[in-house]
Amino acid sequence: MKNTITIFMAVAFFSSILTVYSIEFQVGGDKGWVIPTSKDSTDLYDVWASKNRFNINDTLHFAYKKDSVLVVSKEEHAKCKSSHPIFFSNNGDTTFEIDRSGYFYFISGVSGHCERGLKMIVKVLEHGNIAQTANQTSTNSSEAVSLKMDSTVCSQIVIIVGLISMLTVFV
Repeated sequence: MKNTITIFMAVAFFSSILTVYSIEFQVGGDKGWVIPTSKDSTDLYDVWASKNRFNINDTLHFAYKKDSVLVVSKEEHAKCKSSHPIFFSNNGDTTFEIDRSGYFYFISGVSGHCERGLKMIVKVLEHGNIAQTANQTSTNSSEAVSLKMDSTVCSQIVIIVGLISMLTVFV
């Protein structure tokens, strides 16, 4: 009986760790959010985004200088213009948390930058389609990611570990 309870608690513990995580993606890798050079393709960021799998609660980290990041509608993305962005930041170090599934359309708010390729479409998977583990995402220098857990998840893990420890001692 003792082994059955221990095994059950261990399975519950590891299941919670593997299913509740998020990833912070470094948009553009080492280069960051910059205008693609002439040797880069104009769809540089779309290609980068297509190589990653984004889920709800993941974050996108944009590092840039003298620019901005806007989340806009599909139509505004196509026109590279937005008078009413859904999200705007120009602090040079922007973190955007993905809060739903579907498509997100990003553009630079600086005149001419979007037209030169500083834009991106991100497709976010629905919760039911999350079958990715952390090692399925490329982690080379141009596509850096990091795992993160919030304080609630960490608290749950501590409680589960404590319960497992108590059960193995008292049972």
